[in-house]
Amino acid sequence: MKHVPKFLAVDGRDTVVVGRATALWRRLRLNEIGPLVSLMAVSLLGYGFFFLADEVGEGSTAALDRKVLLALRNPLDPSDPLGPRWLEETMRDITGLGSIFTIVFVTVSIVVYLALTGRRRIAAFLVAAIGGGEIASTVLKLFYQRPRPDLVPHGMEVFTASFPSGHAMMSAIAYLTLAGLLARVETQRSIKVLILTLGVTMTLLVGFSRVYLGVHWPSDVVAGWCMGAAWAALCWFLALLLQRKGEVEAPDPVDPLR
Repeated sequence: MKHVPKFLAVDGRDTVVVGRATALWRRLRLNEIGPLVSLMAVSLLGYGFFFLADEVGEGSTAALDRKVLLALRNPLDPSDPLGPRWLEETMRDITGLGSIFTIVFVTVSIVVYLALTGRRRIAAFLVAAIGGGEIASTVLKLFYQRPRPDLVPHGMEVFTASFPSGHAMMSAIAYLTLAGLLARVETQRSIKVLILTLGVTMTLLVGFSRVYLGVHWPSDVVAGWCMGAAWAALCWFLALLLQRKGEVEAPDPVDPLR
């Protein structure tokens, strides 16, 4: 009988363990591209947030934060953001897209639409996803308690701690989650791309506006994007699992990306 190296030998217990691991892998749909990519995004973005939080705590980002913030100001007058007056007003309008009122309004509107079109489970999932994200954002701000930038005058009133940026985080959570879920129930590929592009664009614009207006350090915004996108990716992963169980929406068998 041919000798089998010990490190290659598999006994009955190993077979059971491998079998259970394989079953769990398939149950979580990690043999499919969508769920696997979602979990990878959660891991990488979550790591990015905590790595950045550690760097901020050690003061390693201070020099770059100051440099970027001042680069967006008139060198002769730090109270004057670069660009014409209308650009500053436009940035105030854009930053409002990440406010609690706007996100609640948009979320409720889409939830009502989903409920009226018979998608009540995905509507409930959406409420839990974005509501949970708002709670997470509040908890993180209370935990880190980073002061707002005092390097330049603020372009608008602020009332909470600086890290992570609540506007950046909540815009990522809300718009990326909304875009992801709406893309799941949409059948036309071109409309899927449009929805996802709008979600990403709005998230980036809101974050940039916070730095432009001087109410956040750049590291606050990047951290907010990381945690918000990680939360949205987690919601995407859960939605994929629920969808394949028929608890959210029946999957489209002709779409290879599902």
